[in-house]
Amino acid sequence: MKLLEPFELGPLHLPNRIVMAPMTRNRATGTLPNEMMATYYRQRASAGLIITEATQVDPMGQGYPNTPGIHSEEQVAAWRKITEAVHEAGGRIYLQLWHVGRISHSSFHGGRLPVAPSAVAPSGQAFTADGRMVPFETPRALELDEIPEIIAQFAHGARQARAAGFDGVEIHGANGYLLDQFLQTSANRRTDAYGGSVENRARLLLEVTDAVVDVWGPGRVGVRLSPAGGFNDMADDDPAATFGYVAEALSERPLAYLHGVEGQLPDGLPVSTLLRRHYDGVLVMAGGFDRDSGEEALQQGRADLIAYARLFLANPDLPERFARNAPLNEPDRNTFYGGGAEGYIDYPTLEEAKTAGVAA
Repeated sequence: MKLLEPFELGPLHLPNRIVMAPMTRNRATGTLPNEMMATYYRQRASAGLIITEATQVDPMGQGYPNTPGIHSEEQVAAWRKITEAVHEAGGRIYLQLWHVGRISHSSFHGGRLPVAPSAVAPSGQAFTADGRMVPFETPRALELDEIPEIIAQFAHGARQARAAGFDGVEIHGANGYLLDQFLQTSANRRTDAYGGSVENRARLLLEVTDAVVDVWGPGRVGVRLSPAGGFNDMADDDPAATFGYVAEALSERPLAYLHGVEGQLPDGLPVSTLLRRHYDGVLVMAGGFDRDSGEEALQQGRADLIAYARLFLANPDLPERFARNAPLNEPDRNTFYGGGAEGYIDYPTLEEAKTAGVAA
């Protein structure tokens, strides 16, 4: 089956086309990666490629408790233990670079308001630093002369990721976080060079991409987009035009891949169709795929690689299970976010389940 075929991703040889999607799990020690996280990623090293959980490039980029950063030397040293563990197990691993923008709370920032393209509060609730849920605050709009610092933060995160031993990085431009907030009209009300036209709204994402590619070189940087996603109160007046433009602009960059979240645009067009139409490079698609639907997407040419989230969360040996068409562990939603080893590093492999069955 095509899912199990090898794939050349820039300079990386992937043994299969099964990607572990980025998943926030809130298991860091404060903002430091830890040994339990090293076990979690090492267990899943049979993925063609692992993309880590979203990782903030600056303290102002944090919006949830116990999410890791990549802006300090201590964080780099902690991440290095994880990349070494994955590489020793034969895996490949990218770091996802993240800034949450307005999806944060002043409790993370010593009372300072979160930053955003415009002073527009999203509907819904924010996590506080101590884990409570409260209404989102109205963020502070970034000044024009502050935007180069945002670009510099992503570039710094990219350099830190190289120092930590990652194989590449993915820029998080999806799911209603800072770069997506600049892209979409519901969150971006600016009237300067970063607002208004699609060219202006896409400017920050493209400048961040260029800065990160400058750090990593060709074939080592991915970008994630969610054109049909309403998560974190996002909407755009014309998503097909906005994300079609972005995809074409990204085609001009020497990326490793474009990573889309599947869904339907208001006119019924699938995200994968839109991105294929406008992006010439490697396309990774995520969003509720199982073994059969992932295989079908590859066979139909709607994607080159398929990213799995919940299935990989619950099945550390997912490629082997797909190869054998074996039963899958069911993910436990109650342990998705926060907590300890339960629902994180205790899901059994096929062999472990077989051994436990014999022992029983």
